Amino acid sequence: MSIVKNMKTIIIKIGNRPAMREEIGNFKAFTIVELLVVISIIGILAAMLLPVLAAAKKQAQKAQARLQISDIVTAIQQYDSAYSRFPVSSAAQNAAGTNDFTYGGIFQTPTATWPNPIPANYWPSNTEVIAILMDITNTTVTAVNANHQKNPQQTLFLNAKMVSDTNSPGVGPDLVYRDPWGNPYVISMDLNYDEYCNDAFYSLQKVSQESGQTGWNGLINPDTGGNSDNFRYHGKVMVWSAGPNGKIDPVEPATDRENKDNVLSWQ
Repeated sequence: MSIVKNMKTIIIKIGNRPAMREEIGNFKAFTIVELLVVISIIGILAAMLLPVLAAAKKQAQKAQARLQISDIVTAIQQYDSAYSRFPVSSAAQNAAGTNDFTYGGIFQTPTATWPNPIPANYWPSNTEVIAILMDITNTTVTAVNANHQKNPQQTLFLNAKMVSDTNSPGVGPDLVYRDPWGNPYVISMDLNYDEYCNDAFYSLQKVSQESGQTGWNGLINPDTGGNSDNFRYHGKVMVWSAGPNGKIDPVEPATDRENKDNVLSWQ
């Protein structure tokens, strides 16, 4: 009954005079103006926090990409130690010839797509590598590891999350391993066994040349003046992601524009 009585008193007061605040029991009610001010302040704070939260999310995704890239590199190295060969098909080995080989994707550039045309030693899918490392066999997606022929010890070298579609991060039903932004990881291996790895993208002079034979992020070019698409990493494996924007640029340095947010195993 006291609540009803108090409510009646408030209604009478509001009807008789304007008030900045009216007491309800031991509390004071806000006016519409005061509520609008509070809402405005909350809106301003939210607008200030959104960029911070977006930046934090991006950094968390990049950290996740680095971890997954490290897992891929480690898995390939462990496979090489176990079998004295790389997790590739005979077809890929033949396509590489005397060169290295890159498994990747088709990426958007500022003007078109890359690679265009697709070179013989580049396949726009990392499916084969993932099927071998995860010992996925007898699948209609790829026959590379049928009956465990590429992984007879049936070792799970890579433990990656499986997803149900071909857009989400993780390993999709097409067995493509995608980064936190839904783009395929690019994997290059030293198939000519010279202890140097040439990636189809980062071997490009316009992308990797810093000065002469010295390349960005520790890459080098043995050719005089570095005036060729032969920048390479002193190691057996290169794995990278196109980063948050999912784009690359084959005519810009690795440190600029579309390329600067890429996540690299050798960086």
